[in-house]
Amino acid sequence: MGKKLMGRRDFMKSSIAGLGGFVYLSSNDKKQEKNQRERKVVYRTLGKTGIKVPVIGMGMLQPSNPALVRAALDAGISHFDTTATPAVQENNLKMFADVTKGRPRESFTIGVKISSPTDAATGLYKEGVTTEAFLKKFDFCLKCLNMEYVDILYHFAVSRKESAFYEPIMKAMEKAKKEGKTRFLGISAHMNVPEIVQAAAESNFYEVVIAAYNFKQKNYLQVREAIAKAAHAGLGVVAIKAIRGGLKEGEKAVNPRASLKWVLQDPNVHATVPAFDTFEDMNVDLSVMDDLTLTDSEKEDLKRAASSAGLYCQGCGQCLGQCLAQLPIPDLMRAYMYAYGYRQPALAKNLVVSLDLPRQVCEDCSPCPVECLNRWNVAGKIRDIVRLRNVPSGFLV
Repeated sequence: MGKKLMGRRDFMKSSIAGLGGFVYLSSNDKKQEKNQRERKVVYRTLGKTGIKVPVIGMGMLQPSNPALVRAALDAGISHFDTTATPAVQENNLKMFADVTKGRPRESFTIGVKISSPTDAATGLYKEGVTTEAFLKKFDFCLKCLNMEYVDILYHFAVSRKESAFYEPIMKAMEKAKKEGKTRFLGISAHMNVPEIVQAAAESNFYEVVIAAYNFKQKNYLQVREAIAKAAHAGLGVVAIKAIRGGLKEGEKAVNPRASLKWVLQDPNVHATVPAFDTFEDMNVDLSVMDDLTLTDSEKEDLKRAASSAGLYCQGCGQCLGQCLAQLPIPDLMRAYMYAYGYRQPALAKNLVVSLDLPRQVCEDCSPCPVECLNRWNVAGKIRDIVRLRNVPSGFLV
């Protein structure tokens, strides 16, 4: 596995020309030049918030290249979404503060997610998740950003309806908005998506929902229905996990243009925030706005990819009740996707380390009792990805 992960370094360097509008292009990360050809930008409005954003934004998952963020801003990307992974969040927020220094505050939209410890088996919050703890994390984010407010404050990674209405967190968010530290309140859903989006739609509290939505979800029709209800209730809808990268060893990678277009065919989706970490990927994503219509070739690409188990975890949660060790399997599968699909092993390691796993993982159960909806060898994937804990961070780019 080490050889595969070490090879990801090559993906951090790109050589492209002639694709961006007011975008910094590079043959490597040290040499950049402007391309002055204008690119079409398609805007939609985030529900009743009134915020007008391009349908292609930028998700900042791993420590982002400041030159890439500047290029995104210059290309017309004005909507940015940040990670809640503790090992990455601080550096990314400080980097974003440096990049946007001197730019008018109203020229960009920034969303910040605040995570709270949950029980992996139940999805409910652990003892100690308080109003004060939530606000302390949020105030630290504002300090890193060197800003008085963010546009959207997200209640992060909610997987149960009960958690969506967890009173201490709702009080914290309400207080933050009242004090002018955030313009709008949001909620993010990676697992049990229909239930969480439906809860947001009925809450009369949340104003934006950011949710996993892609062509590989086995329950995408239910997700689509919930998203429609949220949009009709006036919520801004932001789609994530639109799928980029490989499927499995030996298979052709998912077509990212087709994946993004599939999501944006839904008029109830107001924006996407794909995570890209190269100039090449950025320009591929921006090119989607030239024409949002799926071509016949792209439809075939989606059909092919849909037939593979791939790397996308459905987030159904059925594994949690089957695992004797009560491991946070969906999070571990997400780390696996970061490493092998997103080509971001450093981000995968940060996530694995943050899970506070036992020293011995998947070594005592034989055979593994977990039956995955994707028919994955869950124990094998876990043993593979947890080895990142032993890889020095300096070797992961």
